[in-house]
Amino acid sequence: MANTVEEIKRPINEEMKLFEQKFYESMQSKVPLLDKVTRFIVTTKGKQMRPMFVFLCAKLVGDVNEKTYRGASMIELIHTATLVHDDVVDESFKRRNFFSINALWKNKIAVLVGDYLLSKSVLLSTDHKDYDLLSVISRTIREMSEGELLQLEKARKLDITEDVYYEIIRQKTATLIAACCEIGVLSNDADENLAKKMMDFGTYTGMAFQIKDDLFDYLTSNVIGKPVGIDIKEQKMTLPLIHTLKIADEKDRKYYFNTIKRYNNDQKRVKELISFVKSSGGLEYAVSVMKNFQQKAKDILNEFPDSEPKKSLHIMLDYVIERKF
Repeated sequence: MANTVEEIKRPINEEMKLFEQKFYESMQSKVPLLDKVTRFIVTTKGKQMRPMFVFLCAKLVGDVNEKTYRGASMIELIHTATLVHDDVVDESFKRRNFFSINALWKNKIAVLVGDYLLSKSVLLSTDHKDYDLLSVISRTIREMSEGELLQLEKARKLDITEDVYYEIIRQKTATLIAACCEIGVLSNDADENLAKKMMDFGTYTGMAFQIKDDLFDYLTSNVIGKPVGIDIKEQKMTLPLIHTLKIADEKDRKYYFNTIKRYNNDQKRVKELISFVKSSGGLEYAVSVMKNFQQKAKDILNEFPDSEPKKSLHIMLDYVIERKF
């Protein structure tokens, strides 16, 4: 796995190193408490897949320049802000095996830090008059918020159809990856058609990524650290489950719907539902949809001439659906 990420990074190794420094600079403030929190954020960062998308897409059509670095920082600021806010909403005290910000500094500070990071991403674009990038990130923030709220609303009624599920994951997850790819080419003055094409590439990649995430809920051997069946316990309707309930007969549908609604904390009933999803072909169906999104992304990528960045993006697309966590 580490080797795969190293392979993906190969054409952008130097850029990623320089990015770490620029990203930290983009978060700095005159408030000591904020600086303490942002230092913590930098030391607990993840794989930084999103900036990698920005740099690889920029190199697919040109070079990495100062605008590319700003775009990557804006994306990472938004991504970090949403993680900080998510941990508050989910009352989560751990993130990547570290304590979360709300666990260390309490909710009020966590919410304000999230707000600060969002404002920094907007200022980074306006200070440099990158209005095309500002337009992309404003749309992205709006869509991510709408996706979260749509999911919360539907979770209360449990009336998620397949189309609604696609809309939720497009807004919640895929829209940020789409923004990475669009910003990458916009930093090289891409025209509207190319920007739209790369946005679609990122959307398909993000859809595949999220479906893979949802499949982990059914794998007993998942290394992700996410307990099996946690989505069911949290009444999250994901693709394997939505498809299974759609094709089930009336009696089974009622029984398992009741499991989600009333017995989602009953371990025996949850296990039973997981087995039913597996035996009904729910996982195979989700895998086929995921691979379809992956193929759509590859088709767009194949329109570009061969290059190292293109090769890395191909590896990234395979990694998205083959990863173990």
